Amino acid sequence: MAALRAVEMRTSRHFVEKSGEADPVVAENSLLKRYGPLMNLADLASMLDRSPDGLRVTLRSSGEWVDKINGARLQLGRRVYFRTAEIAEALGIR
Repeated sequence: MAALRAVEMRTSRHFVEKSGEADPVVAENSLLKRYGPLMNLADLASMLDRSPDGLRVTLRSSGEWVDKINGARLQLGRRVYFRTAEIAEALGIR
């Protein structure tokens, strides 16, 4: 849970309006613009400031945060992608 809060703080810090509050729509649009509708594991790992191998190991464990991230998982053949909009929602950006 602490990791989720740290991610929320890191991601929302970049999307602060002049009023001092984070705008979730701007944050989600920024993620969609940067990564497109699907993120690969390396994209997600860099966004979460983790190594791809470390994130892969973490996603095999169980927990509320892991379940939300794995809920956005999409496997096409051997490749694994994550839906960007669902990742934004799981991280509390949406």
